[in-house]
Amino acid sequence: MEKGEREVSVKVLERLAKLYGMTIDQIVNMNNNIPQEVVIEDKTAMEQMRLIAELDEKDKSIVFAIIDKMLTTKKFKDFFAKNVAML
Repeated sequence: MEKGEREVSVKVLERLAKLYGMTIDQIVNMNNNIPQEVVIEDKTAMEQMRLIAELDEKDKSIVFAIIDKMLTTKKFKDFFAKNVAML
């Protein structure tokens, strides 16, 4: 795709446009105006949630599975730290 060896589908253009917060027209007619990388750490919590909400369902489920795993791990660490301290 980047080398011009295959055509880009409309579906891929839609996903790229959504990912970069652009329209398909902006992507097709960029004139060397490359979108900046999205750095989620620099965003407010509301903006982070908005960006996550824009992902497709599969990607959203992956993001939330990672968050759930991290929160569960933290709860277990806190639980064991508290209970070991009591011994």
